[in-house]
Amino acid sequence: MYLSTGRLTILIVLLSYACAGRVLWRIRERVREARNQKAKQYVMRNALRGNRPRGHTKEGLLHQPLDHFDSNREDTFPQKFFVNDQYWDRPDGPVFLYIGGEGPLSEIDVLAGHHVDMAEEHSALLVALEHRFYGDSINPEGLETENLSDLSSQQALADLVTFHRHISDRYSLSDKNTWISFGGSYAGALSAWLRGKFPHLIYGAVASSAPVQAKLDFSTFNKVVGLSLMDKEVGGSEKCVSDVWEAFAAVEAALIGGNESQVWKDFSCCEDPSSLDDQIELISSLADLIAGTVEYNEIEGTMSIDELCVLMTNQSEKYEEEIEAYDRLVKLVEIYREVEGLPCLLASHEHELEELMDTSDDVVASGRRQWYYQSCTEFGFFQTCEDSSCPFSRMLTLRAATELCTQLFGIPEEKLPGNVAFTNMYYGGDHPQTHRVLYVNGEIDPWHELSVTSNGNWMDKDRAIYIKGTSHCADMEPEEKSDRESLREAREEIERHVAIWLKSAAWELMMR
Repeated sequence: MYLSTGRLTILIVLLSYACAGRVLWRIRERVREARNQKAKQYVMRNALRGNRPRGHTKEGLLHQPLDHFDSNREDTFPQKFFVNDQYWDRPDGPVFLYIGGEGPLSEIDVLAGHHVDMAEEHSALLVALEHRFYGDSINPEGLETENLSDLSSQQALADLVTFHRHISDRYSLSDKNTWISFGGSYAGALSAWLRGKFPHLIYGAVASSAPVQAKLDFSTFNKVVGLSLMDKEVGGSEKCVSDVWEAFAAVEAALIGGNESQVWKDFSCCEDPSSLDDQIELISSLADLIAGTVEYNEIEGTMSIDELCVLMTNQSEKYEEEIEAYDRLVKLVEIYREVEGLPCLLASHEHELEELMDTSDDVVASGRRQWYYQSCTEFGFFQTCEDSSCPFSRMLTLRAATELCTQLFGIPEEKLPGNVAFTNMYYGGDHPQTHRVLYVNGEIDPWHELSVTSNGNWMDKDRAIYIKGTSHCADMEPEEKSDRESLREAREEIERHVAIWLKSAAWELMMR
């Protein structure tokens, strides 16, 4: 069956913020709205059943130091947070901290999700903090390069420590209130690092799809995409990945062969190609559509690997005639443009630079400029395709990604390896010396390559949950009837860990 435009709509809006392609980032406003609407519907359904009445959430602003590590500076920024106390067993019930990542926070983050289900079970106080420089937590002109120097994961952890003190004072908390942190993707790494750096504040942490290892050249991202497209258990096949590779090879051959104008016409690009950079922009957008399908496979409302492979292997009942792999990729883009209401596809590198260099307050909510800055100064995470295992085009090089660090922020490319190395030294990379941190990853999610997927020593022998056939942060979503058995079992295992931590904390208090 051919993929409907309605199904692809949700695919596009759920793609990860960590993807660098402009096609995915320009619809980021719809990402947040689509997720919030789904969660709101979940909350309303429960309210109609007599569960989880609304009206218990509170929004607040905390004025945080812009630099926690320089006592000579007194400038601050407003940081948004939410509190949901409807389940809390006062005064000694636990505190569940939801950590915001590279995007805006909303009240839904303390109203829906697996962590909310567990908060209800354990009578916990729910609190959530938006990440500095994202959403509303930024000063005017905060996107100027000189101001972005205050954006880092280290400052973000210090924000969380201050927030811990603020909530403790506001609700008269004591050492009887056990804190558990939760986060997904980059925020999942923050959850793990917060527990690792401040174990006296956070008793246990759940880190979902958390890339705790910084890596400049993240070529293995696309390697996992290719392997997942071959996985028969999720609808993939060798023919699927072969046809994807064939489609991209045909695009690349046409570009190299001097047929840029025909390629631009076929994919309905807005401008005629004028440079190699424009060609790379097009290839990057095409690759992101495929990679995003893998990253969010089988999340409700998204295109699945199975559906993508039906399209790319010409198995669709709608199109009975045999068409080349190149033309199937063209059809995928046609669907994307139809969903977005776009008359043409942007593929201009100059326009890309203009978007990323925009520092106006109007683009703060996008978060794209901020995340690229963190990629350049801390993490890398550049998803290249120079490895032979990549199913896309070799035109997606590390150089093409890293040269933007200099163009946008004046960061020399030769400094990037050192920035990434420092991050791994500071946090421990993929061998963190953490205790009571649960790393949860999906087999299909390419980000598991930078997380912890194996168990540790005797003190932390069951710290990893590896979910067969599942995707990015799937465990954080509310339970659905369509969930795989492996996903249901993983949520039960997370619940078991959290329950054990809370019992252990209570026992330790009794033994004092």
